[in-house]
Amino acid sequence: MQFTAKVSDISKQRTACAILPVDSKNRLSASGDALDSECSGFIGKVLKRGDLASKTASTLLLTPAEGKADRVLLVRSGDGVLSQAEFRKLARASAAAVKGYKDACSYLTEVEVADADTAWQAQQLALAAGLATYKFTRCLSDAKPNPLAKFAVHVPERKQLKAVQEQVDLGAAQASGSNVARELGNLPGNICTPTYLASQAKELAKKHAKITTSVVDAKKMQSLGMGAFMSVAKGSDEPPALIAMQYKGGKAGDKPVVLVGKGITFDTGGISLKPGMAMDEMKFDMCGAASVFGVMNAIAELGPAINVVGLVAAAENMPSGRASKPGDVVTSMSGKTIEILNTDAEGRLVLCDALTYAAKFKPDVVIDIATLTGACVIALGNHATGLYANRDELAQALIAAGERAGDRAWHMPLWDEYQSALDSNFADMQNIGGREAGSVTAACFLSRFAEDYTWAHLDIAGSAWNSGANKGATGRPVPLLLEYLLNR
Repeated sequence: MQFTAKVSDISKQRTACAILPVDSKNRLSASGDALDSECSGFIGKVLKRGDLASKTASTLLLTPAEGKADRVLLVRSGDGVLSQAEFRKLARASAAAVKGYKDACSYLTEVEVADADTAWQAQQLALAAGLATYKFTRCLSDAKPNPLAKFAVHVPERKQLKAVQEQVDLGAAQASGSNVARELGNLPGNICTPTYLASQAKELAKKHAKITTSVVDAKKMQSLGMGAFMSVAKGSDEPPALIAMQYKGGKAGDKPVVLVGKGITFDTGGISLKPGMAMDEMKFDMCGAASVFGVMNAIAELGPAINVVGLVAAAENMPSGRASKPGDVVTSMSGKTIEILNTDAEGRLVLCDALTYAAKFKPDVVIDIATLTGACVIALGNHATGLYANRDELAQALIAAGERAGDRAWHMPLWDEYQSALDSNFADMQNIGGREAGSVTAACFLSRFAEDYTWAHLDIAGSAWNSGANKGATGRPVPLLLEYLLNR
């Protein structure tokens, strides 16, 4: 899909659909007035009839007989200066309305948004348009992709063009990376296995010279002492994989940011078997890994001068005669022993060894991303990602990135008082801390394996996918992570 920023004269701009804002008093923007003149006042007449609903982000599609635009999409922009959240609603509503056309040009940059410039608006418009075009077709016999191939954003002043195009490119990359993550997340578990993820990482390295991929297999994991990781994988016939994708865009001596993604390609719960209801959604338990793939794909496209490592801890969690049992004690790569009280708390077991392995890259920052706990869904719902960090500065930077990208996170406590919930009579720690503060104690568990570097944990159990009629992966937190990385 092609995204462009342009200073466009609407009277001369040919497009399948022009997107125009309309305020609460039915007033058009400058470009809207110009197009209305080209249409002999047709748009104004429609507005006087009251056909466009008053609710902000309502839309109305017109097909004027005159003018260069084949169609005009009117979008209710509300009263006065918009909040950033309101503008995102406009961006999403307009993108959903035009995804069925071959191209579109948005003039929503002519509305005023609080604490945001035209470049930010353009980023949000490109992000929304890119996300709207995604459709899962891999396993459908006759589905066709959405046809939107070109999306242009109007730039009111020529002096803004370069800055706006840069932000359009960022929004497009955020959408592209999110859609990579969505596609991997939506694939069924019989296709998207750890081996499949490893093959995708190798393909990425073939396409981009700055990316190299390596894979640690089960035999190597055993030799490295990854007893926690292997305790999850051994119940399945599918072999595990610890996948490392290294993007080297910065100087050779620059310390990388390491992203660690939980990649449980299907989670039955193991011997602590999950209920059958909605178990199909456990194919989404690798959405942390999917987001790492999304970020690495986007970084490869943008080519920033930074170093990033994407680590994916991929395994299936299955019940079998080989599977771990409640009460088993395993030794992690760090040498710390873990009593497994619940085999359905498997994500932290693969991640703890991956976090130990991450130290070999001498990281500046490590961020793990995981659909880790149902407790986080209870705490925050699906609106915010749970954020934990051992440095407040890192937490604040990630929160700020999420606010700018519209991919929000909430800073959760990581206090020492919670650590005692992990005490065990038979090992250095147990893998669950009880019902109370379940997301917090899971983060406390991971923190014990990230003591040697600056670290954050993103619990995306609520934000990584939607259930119900709109079931599917969201691609979060790819926008947040890209915003953070590029801000560095």
